[in-house]
Amino acid sequence: MKMMDANEIISFISNSEKSTPVKVYVKGEDLDTLPSTENVQAFTEKKSGVLFGEWKDIQPLLESNQGIITDYVIENDRRNSAIPLLDMKNINARIEPGAVIRDQVEIGDGSVIMMGAMINIGSVVGEGTMIDMNAVLGGRATVGKNCHIGAGSVLAGVIEPPSAKPVVVEDDVVIGANVVVLEGVTIGKGAVVAAGAIVTKDVEPNTLVGGTPAKVLKELDENTKSKTEIKQELRKLND
Repeated sequence: MKMMDANEIISFISNSEKSTPVKVYVKGEDLDTLPSTENVQAFTEKKSGVLFGEWKDIQPLLESNQGIITDYVIENDRRNSAIPLLDMKNINARIEPGAVIRDQVEIGDGSVIMMGAMINIGSVVGEGTMIDMNAVLGGRATVGKNCHIGAGSVLAGVIEPPSAKPVVVEDDVVIGANVVVLEGVTIGKGAVVAAGAIVTKDVEPNTLVGGTPAKVLKELDENTKSKTEIKQELRKLND
């Protein structure tokens, strides 16, 4: 896994072409004469259709065709967006509806991204790791292999200042629900973080921490490990 440098992200955002994509439902007469162009895709029949493209390209098209367009409705979910969403079609992972994953994110094989998870630019999700419902991975947050990031948890993001260190979660870590891990914290391999904890400093490997702020409760034993076992069946994809 490669951690993206903060200055790379800043350059990517600064130099990206800002996007305001829209979907426009149109009705009228002779709409099949509206041509698709390099910047606007028109899927129209005589009396109705849909236009896809950037608002700066579609707005003048609507204005110049007022004679045949009698009404329209615009769907628009962003304005001058600097980062597109990740193209997920060829990712070998289970990604459930409602997850928002931005471009320049690495998703490992066999990982699971649940509903409502938010994963920001530069983040890394290791092989076999589950990001549970409504969890947030801020910019550059890095999670290792075979981890579980509990529902509603937040791994703080760091893009600016670029010198700041991001959150790093090493392999085989289990983080309970509604945990907050502050920027710069490393959670060591095999550690367990109890639900609701606020983690303000590094966590040693194979320890259980909890509380606000989080403190070491004990070193892990076989009983605790059995209660926090990662189930590979949940990560299985089609053969």
